[in-house]
Amino acid sequence: MPYRRFELRFADGYLDRLPDLANELVRLNPRVIVSAPLPAHLAARKATSTIPIVMATGADPVGFGLVASLSHPGGNVTGLANFAEMLASKQIDLLREMMPHLARFGLLVNVTNQLHVPQLRETKIAAEAAGVLLVPVEVSNPDKLDSAFAALSAERVEGLLVPPDTTFFSRRAQIAGLAATTRLPAIYGYREHVEVGGLMSYGPDPADQYRRAAIYVDKILKGAQPAELPVEQPTKIELVINRKTATTLGLTIPPTLLARPDAVSNDSMSAFGTKRTFRHSQPMSAFGGEADIATGLD
Repeated sequence: MPYRRFELRFADGYLDRLPDLANELVRLNPRVIVSAPLPAHLAARKATSTIPIVMATGADPVGFGLVASLSHPGGNVTGLANFAEMLASKQIDLLREMMPHLARFGLLVNVTNQLHVPQLRETKIAAEAAGVLLVPVEVSNPDKLDSAFAALSAERVEGLLVPPDTTFFSRRAQIAGLAATTRLPAIYGYREHVEVGGLMSYGPDPADQYRRAAIYVDKILKGAQPAELPVEQPTKIELVINRKTATTLGLTIPPTLLARPDAVSNDSMSAFGTKRTFRHSQPMSAFGGEADIATGLD
């Protein structure tokens, strides 16, 4: 097996670092860049229009101009997308199913993430349709999380929606701890939040998407052009509930949630949801790259 070299870069939740990190990777002249999520894609695409970029996960690549279409990306970007900006309505419904009397709920908004605009718009529409009051609280960097939860407490919100976001994901343990301290039931976009103590999540499984990103890398290193590789989207998503957290918060999980298919449980957490499947499904390939491959940007 030929020698492989991987260069990893992480913004640690500070999205203003992404342009410099992207330019640094491009100067290494890798054969491919793997990025996640949307802000990293945008930074990488701005830094290069020639080096192939594989999106490991991210929302609305067409709307943000990363690809011409999902079926025919064009350019140097392809990979996996999700529909994170469109999940708010279902997430609110699930939180209300857990808390039937929910009337006021908060929304963490990362104003440095370009996705916050469509996320906030869709969440406002969903909240109005559900007849609940939305209280958005802005977060500009990870250092503002404590003050954000203080603001949520002052607003007396009864629940919280934490949308998919790289800053929130990188500080998921801190957020779960703050939610526990303020006794605030929260729903998240990624199951990893639940695995560190969050109440529940609803969305695609990012681990699956990263594994599938390896297939794109494998194809590109064997000569495929990113412009000709269709972008994949998850066709099913999962609901994950932490029983221990629900009990701590004094919440009873409704039978309708417990009855969902494909349940997997352990002593502290139960996962309820559907199997994840993808369009254009193919056998798994090993992730690999030639020397000077840049394999991370989030």
